[in-house]
Amino acid sequence: MRRIWFIICAALVLGGVLAPARAEHTTATLILAADAARPGSTVLAGLRLEMEPQWHTYWRNPGIGMPTEIKWQLPPGITAGEIQWPVPEKQVVDELTGYEYTETVILLIPLTIAPSVAPGLLDLKAKVTWQECKTICLLAKGEVQANLVIGSEEKPSAQVAALEAAQKRLPQSSAKLAPTAHWEKATADDTRPFVVEWTDAETAGEVDFFPYETKGFGVDDKTTLLPEAAGKRSLRKVVTKFAGNWPGTISGLLVQKVAGTSTGYEVNLALADPTAASGNSAVPPPAPGVAAAGQPTSSPVAAQSLAAMLLYAFLGGLILNVMPCVLPVIALKILGFVNHGKSHPGTVRKLGLVYAAGVLVSFLALAAMVIAVKQAGHQAGWGMQFSSPKFIVCLTVLVTLVALNLFGLFEVTLGGRLLNTAGELSSRDGTAGAFFNGILATILATPCTAPFLGIALGFAFAQPPAIIVLIFLAAGLGLAAPYVVLSWHPVWLKLLPKPGAWMVRFKIAMGFPMLATAFWLFELTPVYYGERVIWLGLFLVTVGLAAWIYGEFVQRGEKHRGWATAIVLLLLLGGFGYTIEDGLKWRNPLAEGSTAAGQKNDPDGIAWVAWSSNAVAQARAAGHPVLVDFTAKWCTTCRWNLRHSIEVAAVREKLRTIGAIAIIADYTHTPDDITEELKRFGRAGVPLVLVYPADLQQPAQVLPDGFLTQGIVLEALDKAAGKLVSSGAQAQLR
Repeated sequence: MRRIWFIICAALVLGGVLAPARAEHTTATLILAADAARPGSTVLAGLRLEMEPQWHTYWRNPGIGMPTEIKWQLPPGITAGEIQWPVPEKQVVDELTGYEYTETVILLIPLTIAPSVAPGLLDLKAKVTWQECKTICLLAKGEVQANLVIGSEEKPSAQVAALEAAQKRLPQSSAKLAPTAHWEKATADDTRPFVVEWTDAETAGEVDFFPYETKGFGVDDKTTLLPEAAGKRSLRKVVTKFAGNWPGTISGLLVQKVAGTSTGYEVNLALADPTAASGNSAVPPPAPGVAAAGQPTSSPVAAQSLAAMLLYAFLGGLILNVMPCVLPVIALKILGFVNHGKSHPGTVRKLGLVYAAGVLVSFLALAAMVIAVKQAGHQAGWGMQFSSPKFIVCLTVLVTLVALNLFGLFEVTLGGRLLNTAGELSSRDGTAGAFFNGILATILATPCTAPFLGIALGFAFAQPPAIIVLIFLAAGLGLAAPYVVLSWHPVWLKLLPKPGAWMVRFKIAMGFPMLATAFWLFELTPVYYGERVIWLGLFLVTVGLAAWIYGEFVQRGEKHRGWATAIVLLLLLGGFGYTIEDGLKWRNPLAEGSTAAGQKNDPDGIAWVAWSSNAVAQARAAGHPVLVDFTAKWCTTCRWNLRHSIEVAAVREKLRTIGAIAIIADYTHTPDDITEELKRFGRAGVPLVLVYPADLQQPAQVLPDGFLTQGIVLEALDKAAGKLVSSGAQAQLR
């Protein structure tokens, strides 16, 4: 009895913290402009959001919040168009800006009725998600519904007037304003001002610019009004670049507020070419036969045969086994061999093959994903799934559960008599665990690239689907090969220690490297969620408590299992709703940051510059050698190279001495322009470190893939500067 009361008290304490928030401060309604319509016509629909006093929802570009989302559930033949957003109000609180709607707003959506739709009563439904804020913010969800009769005549509804009034709040055409925009000046960092000019007879009203959603850059919230000149009004905004080149166009609303009424004009502002706008002289064209800056003179894999690439892929997969990402899974496999090796040699062979099957199936899935991304017209890269914050959150929780399982907090079992029988068979043979270990090893291996593997994958990503599959299978065979070989060599199995009590301790000890892997994954999330990552940490604690209650009171307990199960579900569901959905807001990650892979400019460190092809070309044209580090926050090899081989005193001094420019290419969010640049050098992912000589006639030096040494980097910089150090000095550095 004391035990069950302890569970209830623990649940009540956390229940007060993790109870899902109820959002009842906004009423959502679906209204239509017609009660009846003909096939082939279009009916205007409106999502009406009515907010309580002092509460607000958000525009398409929310600023600090989350925009309203509509997921339609429409009958066949009915198609919903894009949301038409009324002009919002801009609110700035403590230097945080939000674009908001208060009181009542109607979001307009045109519904197209196909000519083939049969007469009758249609039920139109949608699931709506919005964020409502006052002094706190809540994530709210609801379902809306409306009926529409399809027949031979059209009949307006009682909501026509409200929808017509909502149409008047929509942005207008900016043709009469004749807006133009241009870069104001050159810049040496990642911020750059631009100026918007337009013709306007109304000079007394307030004006502002509300940007639409952006990718790779952001438009700062602050607006500076400039003096009127030549009958034109103008304002200044500042762009912060996160990745890639400076934008060529910026879209949004030019908003004028007169007598408390805001009018928005939709603009798509074309900006002058950054190089031309900066006033810098053009980069000299390369000499005949020499590639432009930033491009190799020839593809490193152009002359390589398919057989060589398959060998590279196999060797790269083999080397992945000793990468830090995969080491925890290696320990699990060793434990499995020890457990079955002495008494069940046939089982060990089976486990080796099942593990290999898990690896190969996972690599086939990765190959299919790459092929699908390419056929959809996008750029594909190794480790691209780690650019998905949702994937990282899910994998962090999964690896944490694996660690807790190794610690013995709970066991993985299956319920039901039939499933229990299957579970016993699976436990005895270990097939399910071996297959899962193969999948987990592949997942954890993807943020790492090994020597040979980067070249092979770079070759594969430019090939037809059949070659992609072959290269990925070769890499998978390399990853699985050591375990298959070990499982099929009984002589080697005799070297393994006898099973005994030490295995329990060994299993618990292996939980720590797995927990370290979970910590590494957790450390990747701030780049997507910033300070909100604390909510993921709270959820992991909740998962740990739920796992302990489940193991202690459901699996090993004898009484009140039903109560304990209910509390576990309450903790998991409540914790997920409160911490992941409402606190972390995992569906709404932050905009891409300008800090590359965790690298921040330190006064005593390297002065990094954000990568672009123009940045490389301009630095070389000005006579500077250039070091480019293609990296990502989720790439452990990249970060090891940075800490031990690049961001070190000797390299910093060398960069200063030869006047070199250090450029960082952040691949954390897998931007397309960096993916394309990696392909030019025959790489499918990071790390990639290049050293360009100042002489435009000379191609870039491609440093070895995998782990680098200070000596390798220093030698490349000396060569780029036109001088070589003695082999003895280089040997000491290595």
